[in-house]
Amino acid sequence: MNYFNLTKFVHTHITGRTTSMFAADIAQNHALLSQEIQGKSVLVIGGAGSIGSSYIKALLPFEPSRVVVIDTNENGLTELVRDVRSTPGLFVPDSFITYPINFGDPIFEKIFLQAGPFDIVANFSAHKHVRSEKDQFSVMAMIENNVLRAKTFMDLLERYPPKHFFCVSTDKAANPVNVMGASKKLMEDLVLSYSQSFKITTARFANVAFSNGSLLQGFLERMMKQQPFSSPADVRRYFVSLQESGEICMLACILGETTDIFFPKLKESDMKRFSDIAVSLLSDMGYEPDYCQSEAEAREKMRTFQPASGKYPVYFFQSDTSGEKMYEEFYVGTETLDMDRFQELGVIKDTAIIDRTEMADRMLTLRALFDNPAVQKKDIVAWMTAVIPDFHHIETGKYLDQKM
Repeated sequence: MNYFNLTKFVHTHITGRTTSMFAADIAQNHALLSQEIQGKSVLVIGGAGSIGSSYIKALLPFEPSRVVVIDTNENGLTELVRDVRSTPGLFVPDSFITYPINFGDPIFEKIFLQAGPFDIVANFSAHKHVRSEKDQFSVMAMIENNVLRAKTFMDLLERYPPKHFFCVSTDKAANPVNVMGASKKLMEDLVLSYSQSFKITTARFANVAFSNGSLLQGFLERMMKQQPFSSPADVRRYFVSLQESGEICMLACILGETTDIFFPKLKESDMKRFSDIAVSLLSDMGYEPDYCQSEAEAREKMRTFQPASGKYPVYFFQSDTSGEKMYEEFYVGTETLDMDRFQELGVIKDTAIIDRTEMADRMLTLRALFDNPAVQKKDIVAWMTAVIPDFHHIETGKYLDQKM
């Protein structure tokens, strides 16, 4: 097997960029970024995930005085600390503290009150997978985390407002077809309703290549476990690197004006198919794809797989699962865009802000819906469709957990 360089693979076969897409924007705004970050206190929710940890690594060169990281993933926090302290030349403040707790727990508020106030706050805690949509229970858990728990956090921040607040969104929030994307659109509307109290920005961006839990990372897991590759052959996605994901969020958080929604200036021709990336990955590993017609055939061929054969079993299929969008969008036609301020970032401006009273009524209605023991997924989808005009749910009755 050939030696595999993941960073080089991403540059060569996915993004087509050898340097960060946002290097010029960071260089152009370096003085302002330093002014707003150096010596400041930072709170990061969900900082052990791929985007949250990349955001932290984007901030650290600007020398914040204190960083507090909250995440439920204890192992992820351990790796974050090892990563930042093992990266040559990376500044890490003396006060760099991680807590493996849920930001919805009462103990979090105690930490917030004692460790604060914070100048910069960023929230990356989210259910981010379309896979998480299955039934009423999975849908309620997703919305609980992405929306209702976020409201509790926003109420706390309103009492102790930071100078910069950022909350990550997704390109799936534009014309959403799945509950995950719709929940993030609800989250956008929720957090922006607080924009009269403190500065709030967010960002919609592409898939992050080889992020935790992603299909691309899954390819590496399948290879290590000697299992076949499986992916849709018809789904196209935008991609950014791990480094770029953190930089988008840093630029949006620090340089954005309140209610700004950032997105990368990617073209339709930049989109990639998962199946094409799988074939390129196998080639870099020294294999050719052995195309199979079913999951069963792929598993059976893997039982007798011989690395020396140079052929690796793969099963590529036409997508037929609920909430799967064939392509992605960063904005809808009714949104106002500023494409001139940054070289590689567009900004959605003048977003319509929902009145706080109306938003409070929405949250009460949503909570009452969840409290109904007889509630079904279709009831929740119907409520979301009523409050999100662009939500057109795709329901097929099939889910990603039913596939390899």
